[in-house]
Amino acid sequence: MRAMTARALRGLRRLPFRLRRDESGLALIEFAFAAPIMLTLGLYGLEAANLALVNMRVSQVTANLADTASRIGLDSTLALKEIRESDIDDAFQAVRLQGGNYNITTNGRVILSSLEQNANGGQWIHWQRCVGQGKDSSNNFFESTYGAAGDGAVGKPTITGMGPTGGKITAPAKQAVMFVEAAYTYQPLVSSRLFGTPVIRSTAAFIVRDIRNLADANNPSNAAGAVSMTCDKHTT
Repeated sequence: MRAMTARALRGLRRLPFRLRRDESGLALIEFAFAAPIMLTLGLYGLEAANLALVNMRVSQVTANLADTASRIGLDSTLALKEIRESDIDDAFQAVRLQGGNYNITTNGRVILSSLEQNANGGQWIHWQRCVGQGKDSSNNFFESTYGAAGDGAVGKPTITGMGPTGGKITAPAKQAVMFVEAAYTYQPLVSSRLFGTPVIRSTAAFIVRDIRNLADANNPSNAAGAVSMTCDKHTT
């Protein structure tokens, strides 16, 4: 009995030394410590890549709409090129298709403005069309940052162009600039704890490519209900 107890005590004394030299299961233990860190870094990188991709997509949608709006219109050999409400609707349909995977018209809003010179040589927003139901953090629909339809006209707020301070876009005489703004609330791929849900904003502007009739957008159906993209409506 005493011999067994002595052997047991000697075994207990040697146990720390044996454990210190024992390397079995080392890789599994290292993996258990490293896995949460590597997983967190991987998810962080995945979310960062998705955020960059969404930024690029919103920018592309904005630029493509401005480019499209600068080209659309009804050609005629007897009159200046005329833009129609149906043309604007088609341009916004392209926005829906381009931003479909990100639901850009559900989580964001795209605003198309026709920036022109007024009778006094200043700048004004002749007309404005919108699509999307996106809202800001105060639960208000996104609105244009640089002006509303009619701004620059007599009795309306004066504008010197559209765009950020130091980089305003202005329209030349007897021409129009198609100015597009987009605001989109980012939808996280992994979790909002990584980057939150920032509002992605983008602007683009293209001068109208052809000589265009700068009267109001034509509504061939002559029905008020057919003008579906005015900014008082919030359609997807």
